[in-house]
Amino acid sequence: MTQDEMKKAAAEAAIEYVQPGMIIGIGTGSTANHFIDALARIKGRIEGTVASSEASAKRLRDHGIPVLDLNSAGQLSLYVDGADEATRHLHLIKGGGGALTREKIVAAASEKFVCIADDSKLVDLLGAFPLPVEVIPMARSYVARELVKHGGRPQLREGFTTDNGNLILDVHNLQIMDPVALETELNQIAGVVTVGIFARRPADVLILGGKDGVRTLK
Repeated sequence: MTQDEMKKAAAEAAIEYVQPGMIIGIGTGSTANHFIDALARIKGRIEGTVASSEASAKRLRDHGIPVLDLNSAGQLSLYVDGADEATRHLHLIKGGGGALTREKIVAAASEKFVCIADDSKLVDLLGAFPLPVEVIPMARSYVARELVKHGGRPQLREGFTTDNGNLILDVHNLQIMDPVALETELNQIAGVVTVGIFARRPADVLILGGKDGVRTLK
C-alpha cells in the first residue's frame, strides 16, 4: 500500500462520521482532498461545507458541493482535516500547506474534529516537522528573533503568501515537550497570527491509514 493509498483509506473511514443534514468543516492538503472526493459521493445528504482554504473551496465547488461562509454557518458539527504530525494525545502540528489560521478557526468552531492521516504521521514528540507560524509581514524579523529565544531556527517560507495575505516562518529544531504551553506562549508574540500547534483544541478522533488497514485513536 502506497502512502497515498493509506491517506485515502483514512479519508474514506472518516465518511462514517458524516450525518445527514450536517454542515462540515473541511481542511486543506492531500489527505483532506481524498476526503472531499469521498464526500462528493454523498453530497446530497449534507447541508454544505465550510472550507479552510481557497484551494479546498475550489475543489468542493468543482464537485458541486455547496461552500458556505463560516459566519453564516454558525457552529459546525464536524471538522475533517489532515496533519503533518500527530501524537497519541491527539496533539497535532499542522500548516504544511499554509492554511493553519483558517484551519484553527474552523476546528475551534466545530463540535468534533476528526483528523485523518497515514500512520507515518504518528510521532512520540512533536517538532521533527518544522513548525509553521503565520506572521504579519511587518513583524517577520521581530517574531523570528523571539522564536530563536525559544530554541527554534525559523526560516521564511520563500515565495509563499497565505490566503490571509501573511507570511509563514517554518521553525526547525524544536522538541515540543508541552504542546499546550508552547502553543499558548508563541501565540502571545506580537505579530504572530497563529501557530501550527493544535493542542489547546486537539483532535477528538485520529484515523490512521497503514499497511494493515485503518486504526482509530480517540
